[in-house]
Amino acid sequence: MGWDAGESVAMRTWVVVAPPAEAESVRRTLHRSGLLRKDVRVARSDVGIAFPVLSPPLPPIEHTRAEERELPVERTGPRSYRELLQLAPPLQALLPRAFDVLGDVVLIRLPGELEPHGPEIGAALLSFVPGARIVGWDRGVHGAARLRQLTSIAGTGPWRTYHRENGLEFVVDPAVAYYSPRLAREHARVASEVASGETVWDLCSGVGPFALTIARQRLAGRIVAVDSNPAAIALLRENAERLGVADRIDVRLQAVEQFLPSAGSADRVVLNLPHEGIKYLPSVSAAVAPGGTLHYYEVTPRVDHSMRENALVNQLASPAEWTCVEARRVHPYSPQADLVAYTLRRK
Repeated sequence: MGWDAGESVAMRTWVVVAPPAEAESVRRTLHRSGLLRKDVRVARSDVGIAFPVLSPPLPPIEHTRAEERELPVERTGPRSYRELLQLAPPLQALLPRAFDVLGDVVLIRLPGELEPHGPEIGAALLSFVPGARIVGWDRGVHGAARLRQLTSIAGTGPWRTYHRENGLEFVVDPAVAYYSPRLAREHARVASEVASGETVWDLCSGVGPFALTIARQRLAGRIVAVDSNPAAIALLRENAERLGVADRIDVRLQAVEQFLPSAGSADRVVLNLPHEGIKYLPSVSAAVAPGGTLHYYEVTPRVDHSMRENALVNQLASPAEWTCVEARRVHPYSPQADLVAYTLRRK
């Protein structure tokens, strides 16, 4: 997930939901069993009280249901890692508000002026983020494989970790295969749009969060995941086996230009290559079946937002057959640009 240092910290956890009339009895039962969490806030509504738990009770408690939710972490201390640092005011002002959390790994981008204070910043994040094990300075994504250049500034151990999103647990390793926790909602949104029997391509798939989330739905007739990074493909295969969907995903270690000539056509294509995907748009769009959809992700300068939809349609094969039905701002990428999800549909 992407975290904003000035907002409440949330955590995905199991909860036991009880009707209001049974809430106190259920709370006492969970407390006696040692399952009730005290580090995550209880969620209350008119229809039920959601108690955060370490794991679902077995057997289930009568009149309750167990599910996963993201709930705010209880905090009595600082609301931002920046409150734990004592830097000179000009340097304090350079501290980023946002950082990424992948499992027990924290990644943050720092300006060069803060490099001498990396260990202090890392220690503050290690203390602030619940369950954090290692903090890395993310020096940006480089090369065709979109690898992050990482430097450890606090904590120990490997970059490989287990990351949960949308009820799934992925093995990820940001040092060898690209993964963005800020796309969790996009993974779920695209999967929710897949219709029964569709052929779906996940191009530049990385460790496969789009393909794996779609496979869990068990609606797609065929899913093909393509990436040219052997480490990403190895992690994708591992994740598919762990999640029990290996038989539902055709995994290809190929570049997009190698895959397309003999691939046929697809009803839905995901192309998540924000800086270089534009070069593939003509050939990828030609392979989308009539009535099909192309989910295209791009870092778009804010000054271009209003004109970008038409410009992209004109990049596609047979532009008259296409329309941009939605442009969604996923998250800020820089002070001047955003990552934008474009949904393009062929007539």
